[in-house]
Parts: sequence; structure tokens; C-alpha cells
Amino acid sequence: QVQLVESGGGLVQAGGSLRLSCAASGRTFSSYAMGWYRQAPGKEREFVAAISRSGGTSHYADSVKGRFTISRDNAENTVYLQMNSLKPMDTAVYYCAADRFGTSNLKRNKYDYWGQGTQVTVSS
Repeated sequence: QVQLVESGGGLVQAGGSLRLSCAASGRTFSSYAMGWYRQAPGKEREFVAAISRSGGTSHYADSVKGRFTISRDNAENTVYLQMNSLKPMDTAVYYCAADRFGTSNLKRNKYDYWGQGTQVTVSS
């Protein structure tokens, strides 16, 4: 079993930055592709970014390309989401997820494990 715990959310002004962290339990973190999702009130959960097991390949939703960067440190069992140039439309609860198969699953909102979420609020 894998447990994921997100942190780093908060309140930030438009144009600002935040870095989210997702800490995973277990010895097999490197066996999982990792991803980030977000869900705004009244809306469906949407894919944000994904990264391969080794960290060599990353994928992003069009809405965040050029602003967000996903990375991972397998030695620390942690995946990150660096969010720059934040906009009010980025306001949502952000969730971390893990999937054994790969990033193609994560891009289709398929995952084996997911975390509790962390709130990100961007003011105008």
C-alpha cells in the first residue's frame, strides 16, 4: 500500500508562486508514475501534470503549460509541483496520485492511489 500526503498549499496573489509537495510511503516509490490533479468547487477533477517513474518524461494540461513544473526525487519519495504565474482560475484543491502502469493512465484520470488534497487559493 502507498500513502500520499500533500502539503504546500495556501493563499497567494495572482502572479505569485507556490510549490506543492507530495510525500509517499513505502520502498517502491520509483515503481510509480506520479501525477497532480485539481478540483474547483462544483467542477470535475481535472488532470494537471504527470511524471514518469524515472522523471525523464513529463506531461501537462494545456492550461498550465509554461507555468507549472512537475518533478520528483525518488531518493526522498517525494513529487513536487512548482506553480508560477498563478491565476485566479488555478484556485482548487490539488491532489497527488500514483499509478503503477504509467503516465498514460494518469492523463486519463486513472490511478492506484491518491492523497487527501491541499487547498490553493489565488486572489486577484
